[in-house]
Amino acid sequence: MSTPSGAEFKEQLRNGAPKMGLFLNSASPTVAEQLAHSGYDWLLVDAQHGPMGNEKLSAMLCAIASGGAKSMVRVAGYSDRAGIQQALDLGADGVLVPYINNAEEARQAVSCCLYPTQGTRSVYFPQRSTNKAGLLGYVPNANKNIIVALQVETADCIKNMAEIAAVPGLDVLFLGQNDLCMSMGLFETYEFPKMYFGPEIAAATNTLITEAKKNNVILGLFLFGTSRVGEFLEKGFRFISIGNDLHHVLTQTGEHVKALEGIGAEKGTPWSPRPSALL
Repeated sequence: MSTPSGAEFKEQLRNGAPKMGLFLNSASPTVAEQLAHSGYDWLLVDAQHGPMGNEKLSAMLCAIASGGAKSMVRVAGYSDRAGIQQALDLGADGVLVPYINNAEEARQAVSCCLYPTQGTRSVYFPQRSTNKAGLLGYVPNANKNIIVALQVETADCIKNMAEIAAVPGLDVLFLGQNDLCMSMGLFETYEFPKMYFGPEIAAATNTLITEAKKNNVILGLFLFGTSRVGEFLEKGFRFISIGNDLHHVLTQTGEHVKALEGIGAEKGTPWSPRPSALL
């Protein structure tokens, strides 16, 4: 099966096909390559919270491409023109722009992602993004193939959602529940994890869903684990991350640690994890 173009990938999402993915925070091309062959539809290199420069980013994008997954990069913000430019020039299939508060910020983010006359992305050749199709094969098709995702994670973003969702060139509105709950003051109101199930976050999520559907914008979100995936699929979310590579390492390690504790107790040779262990 051939890898879909960016335009085909987005059309599949808009037609209801789920696309499951994972954030990469380990700054490891080796881990990225292994996960690219795991079956995830897309992998996102987190340059906002992960410790990676452009050379490491380039290696990770190459590693993701080797497995056929779509590649995304989370940049620093809507004003990070250099970060967006580098991510796309290095071959990313799309970018996720965090901390969007209003339509003007959304327009600036989209503009950095698209070539003129729809945007203000700079053209250059040769570079990794043009390696396969060449300048004339890549550039004329880039605006329809690039996946432009904006993160919904502030109270102001929800307040301005009608205007944000209507910004031309936007493909995905990506819900970040952790930061949204923090921005709305819900960590001060509820005991963890009750803030994720309260009426305030439900109302904010419904606002996002309503405005995204009005504008044919794809709904995405970040989850830790799979326990709520079904719930959000029913709500229309299709572009879903179930955590990050480091979370995968921790949870899988935790299962092994529990198993070792059980084996030690069963065999009369007790073993317990070190007190400093995170799990």
